[in-house]
Parts: sequence; structure tokens; C-alpha cells
Amino acid sequence: MDEKFTFALRRIALLGGMDDYIAVSSRELGDALGMSQQSASKRILELLDLGLIERDLGARKQRIRITDKGAEELRKEYLEYRRIFEYTDQMVIHGEVADGMGEGGYYICQPEYVAQFEDILGFTPFQGTLNLKIASDDIGKLEVIRNSKGHLVKGFTRDERSFGNVIVYKARIKNMDCAIVVPERSHYREIIEIICHYHLRRTLGLENGSRVEVKVDL
Repeated sequence: MDEKFTFALRRIALLGGMDDYIAVSSRELGDALGMSQQSASKRILELLDLGLIERDLGARKQRIRITDKGAEELRKEYLEYRRIFEYTDQMVIHGEVADGMGEGGYYICQPEYVAQFEDILGFTPFQGTLNLKIASDDIGKLEVIRNSKGHLVKGFTRDERSFGNVIVYKARIKNMDCAIVVPERSHYREIIEIICHYHLRRTLGLENGSRVEVKVDL
């Protein structure tokens, strides 16, 4: 997206427009953007046309707020800046061991998946996953991970049942090679599943609530 639009969105967000409508005149917005009232009025119309903001024309002063689409554009920029200033080729995330749905082991042990895991990761996964509930401070890092390349494990169909594509992100826990596995079409979750050659709970003496540090390759 053009930088002039992200700049305007940032200024509107700083005025409070991410959370609710803000009452702001074209002159006031122009002052915030460093441009004339006429140019600010034009910028508002451009943002409206792009669906990045919405406007309520009140009796005294217009009110504007950033739409979900606009917030998503700001979020993308935020993630890019985090990668520039905070991350290099690796990221550290923290979480607590949690119970899963009990389905991870079933999917992980499918031969078509296993063969690809072995080729990509260099190990045969234990038939089960370690589930981690990511710490609230690190939730934003999951989006950075999801926006990094990862490795595609192709899905397949067997006996009229479809198994979807999976994305794996190489990682390490206490210098043991492992990987985060994410169904390609999954919705955002705060719980991640980790595969490893070893039974991580038993090998590391983990139980529900145990804190774990994961180093993820980007």
C-alpha cells in the first residue's frame, strides 16, 4: 500500500481512531498530517474509497474511524518493523504446556506426512504433539511466524478422506530439533503444536503448566 495512506492511518490511529470514532475536522487532520485542509479532505476521501476508514457526518464535525481493513494494513507494517528492529533469523517464544484435542498424534503418524517430515526436518516425529499455550506477551510473534516462509507439507487424499496441507517451521527446544506444525487453512490460535523425534513431555519432564522456551527459525 502507498506510504501516504499508511502514514495517514498511523496519524488517525494515534488520535484514537483505532478504537472508536474520533471527531476531527479536515483542518485538524491536515495539521496532524502536515498538509493543507484541502489536501487532508482529499486524503480522507481516498481512504474512504479504499475502505480503510469509515466516516459519520455529524451535525458539527465529521467523525472517522479505521476499519478492519485499515487495521490489518497497519498490523502488516507493524510486523515488518518488528522484523527489522527485533528479529534476525530467529525468534524466541514462550508458552505453557497444555492439553490438546488428542488429534495431533493421529495426523502426525500418517505415512504420507511422515515421509515429508523426514525429508524436510531430518527426523521421524514421535507420534504425538506437544501443545503450548503461548504467553500473552508473545502472541504477536505468532503472526510474524505465520508470515514467514516455513516449509510446505503437501496434503493428500486416502479412502475418500482429505488431509490438508501443513506448514512446518523449524525450531529448537533446549537444543533439540523440533518444528511447529500449522494446518495451512487453520484459524489463528494461541495454542501451537510441536513435533519432535523425542517424546518431549517425558524427555524434558514436562507437565501441564510447565514453561517452555522455543527458538523458531524465520
